Amino acid sequence: MCIICGIPLLECVYCLACARWAWKRCLYTAGHDSETWGIASPHEFDPVPRMCRYILSVYEDDLFNPQWEPPGGYGINPDCVKLKRTYLDTQGRAPPYLLYLDHKHSDIVLAIRGLNLARESDYKLLLDNKLGEMKVAGGYVHNGLMKAASWILESECEVLKEVLRDFSSYSLTFAGHSLGAGVAAMLALVVVLNGGGKLGCIERKRIRCFAIAPARCMSLNLAVRYADVIYSVVLQDDFLPRTATPLEDIFTSLFCLPCLLCLRCMKDTCISEQQMIKDPRRLYAPGRIYHIVQRKPFRMGRFPPVVRTAVPVDGRFEHIVLSCNAISDHAIIWIEKESQRALNLMLEKDGATEIPEKQRMEREETVTREYREALHRAVTLAVPHSEFLSRYGTFSGGDVEEEEERCYGSSSSGKD
Repeated sequence: MCIICGIPLLECVYCLACARWAWKRCLYTAGHDSETWGIASPHEFDPVPRMCRYILSVYEDDLFNPQWEPPGGYGINPDCVKLKRTYLDTQGRAPPYLLYLDHKHSDIVLAIRGLNLARESDYKLLLDNKLGEMKVAGGYVHNGLMKAASWILESECEVLKEVLRDFSSYSLTFAGHSLGAGVAAMLALVVVLNGGGKLGCIERKRIRCFAIAPARCMSLNLAVRYADVIYSVVLQDDFLPRTATPLEDIFTSLFCLPCLLCLRCMKDTCISEQQMIKDPRRLYAPGRIYHIVQRKPFRMGRFPPVVRTAVPVDGRFEHIVLSCNAISDHAIIWIEKESQRALNLMLEKDGATEIPEKQRMEREETVTREYREALHRAVTLAVPHSEFLSRYGTFSGGDVEEEEERCYGSSSSGKD
């Protein structure tokens, strides 16, 4: 038929599909990802700028004589840095990191730097993954990032155990940017899963992770299940949290880039989001997501930043945004600056320099309710291996207490 009419039918269908994809992408903006989300409170967002500064401090060779500190400094007391590891120390097995005792905020922080474009070992970590290669706790995780997290945990086990014992009331926070954010998320996952493991028994509520501009590193069921522990922060159009694992092959397959882009175009056009959700091997940005929005479509310049937050199940940054800011929004310097601006605006709006206790408690209840709703929606959408009643004691206080009693009971019996 197409030969008789002189019209190449298959080519026309392909061109129409590509045109539809391009049209959708040109009109799609990052604000659409979070337009239905709630607004974050100052209490929950307060640690984010501070964690960004701690991560930035990892880039310094000498914290006593910093060369690249942001306005206001890193907010770090160099004497309280328990350890600092460089590429020479890690031998490419993990990005550089430091362990900081934040006495002001009663926090033990392990901060991990982001992807170094000049280091081949960082690319190897990021690209060391195939769909379904590593399975953990009924879900899938990024193989290379999990290996790096396991190496850090094994290397610093004794030091972490010591500081957790000496400061038993402190929280344990893992923070990282880009590649380091994925490693931090894996660290939090492993420690929570093992109840502390070699670090001793640690209550789940003492553990948290701030993943700044994270790589996709865990399957959807895990991303939702650990949203009470892991918090991802994304600035506007940032490309990496939107980059599905197969697309990372572009870094190693530049010779066939047009073929890969064509395949991606067809997949985006023909595969529904419901089909993507039901693929148990597909990886996502971890945990609860905080989306900093400071640009509007068809408007010039930046607007006062707004922080939206949710535990999304569907619509979890599935689309890459065609934007000239997609790469710059990934920079930790910009994220630190905009997150601090956003926090200052939140506090000014509330008319207080400190968050009232009543408002804090109300927001915590809302966060818990959103978390329950997300787990319920994951079950409703038939996300593989999703559970509404988590066996980790997420919702039931009794379950948490029983878990802690078993943990502490076993540790005390071991001492006897």
